[in-house]
Amino acid sequence: MKNLICTLIVLLTIIGCSASKSNVASAEKTKTGSNDTIKIENKELEYEVIIIEPGFDFWLQSTALPRGYYSQSYLENKNKFYVMEWNNRVRQPQIYSPNLYEMTIDYNPTINYGYEVNYLIYNYMIYFQNKYNQRLYGRVPPR
Repeated sequence: MKNLICTLIVLLTIIGCSASKSNVASAEKTKTGSNDTIKIENKELEYEVIIIEPGFDFWLQSTALPRGYYSQSYLENKNKFYVMEWNNRVRQPQIYSPNLYEMTIDYNPTINYGYEVNYLIYNYMIYFQNKYNQRLYGRVPPR
């Protein structure tokens, strides 16, 4: 497999969230560089999502189903299982490539991250599974 050092980072950091059911709809979305990095952050709740993957932003704009197609609860449910399996694979580098699964994702299903965060995580998981021929959980839409 290709060496993906510094090309794949999915990071969801949640630091000191005291209100676990808070709405994070006020998240700021930033695109940086050559459209290889998507960053969403909410400074009030002290979390950020950073997706660095060449081609993901283009895929998101051209191939992913539009925002609003899935409900937030659907995305949250899928993300819960995708992230759980992702983290299991990070913890087993002898079985799963550490070049693909570099770091764990700190995703707490009891926190309302809002639609945008869940939409991006879900679509990244679909993109990742299709691009690298991986199966994290259930049927993966062939996009």
